[in-house]
Amino acid sequence: MKNLRLKAARAALDLSQQDLANKVGVSRQTINAIEKGDYNPTIKLCIDICHALGKTLDELFWD
Repeated sequence: MKNLRLKAARAALDLSQQDLANKVGVSRQTINAIEKGDYNPTIKLCIDICHALGKTLDELFWD
């Protein structure tokens, strides 16, 4: 399932996929795959993304 909440949160901060990838220490392709729903990130990566975007796990990853 696509993660449109992640994409929207990233865009709201005017961050590219590469910018976010640099902040959390992964490749741009990993961020792209998460947003497209092709990759299920580890909980550590989810937390790192949340910290980078100023969001909670509930806001970005959990229904």
